[in-house]
Amino acid sequence: MRRMALIIVAAFAVASATAAQAAPKATAAAKKSKTSERSTAGSKGATKSASASRSKGKKKSKRVAIFQGHAASRGSYRTEPLDKPSGNIWLFAENLKEEAKVNIYKQDGTFDEAALAKLDDVMRCRKTGEVRAVKPELYEQLSRISDHFGGDKRVELISGFRFAERNSSRHFHASAMDIRIKGITIREMYQYAESLDAGNMGIGLYPTSNFIHVDFRAPGEASYRWTDRSGHSSGKKKATKSKRPTNRTQPARKPVS
Repeated sequence: MRRMALIIVAAFAVASATAAQAAPKATAAAKKSKTSERSTAGSKGATKSASASRSKGKKKSKRVAIFQGHAASRGSYRTEPLDKPSGNIWLFAENLKEEAKVNIYKQDGTFDEAALAKLDDVMRCRKTGEVRAVKPELYEQLSRISDHFGGDKRVELISGFRFAERNSSRHFHASAMDIRIKGITIREMYQYAESLDAGNMGIGLYPTSNFIHVDFRAPGEASYRWTDRSGHSSGKKKATKSKRPTNRTQPARKPVS
């Protein structure tokens, strides 16, 4: 009996010692688990906060179309006859670094062919050197624009006749010009050009390149308005050499004395 009692006491002592050793490990594991949970929770909160911060910091950017155009309403056409301009033109070709300062009229009021020829030369195609007889009415509109803004300011020509151009372009037909005047906003020029349109004109605003486009449309074609923010000649394919009809524009004028 006594031996049996000693065996039971010894077994109980061993069990108690084992339990005592396991308890700290369990406690440590539990603490580590809780610490890990707090750490994870804190990490998630920081990420969310940062995300929210980035979201709050974002500015909504308004998309602006590169090209916007529309047909001009007939109600906006000029109904009053246009006054005859002074005929004075001071034109500087930006790409050619050449200029002409002329009056497009003779004393009797008819067109001065020699003066027109000088302007045609300044308006020639920069890429090919081709010269064409520009529509005289376009020069009259140019003179009106010049008169309106003082009459003594040089008009800068960005582009006139363009032979290396698609034939749907009014530049190819020698009836278009891209211009600006130093000290005058293109918005002012655009608005005044619109007031000259009795129909059959195209007027474009180019804010990025800072110029306006003025042209006479094809016969019977309605007036058109547009704004192009792409920049001059931006995105256009390079012209390929090809034979083009020669009867689409008048030949160059020959200067007469």
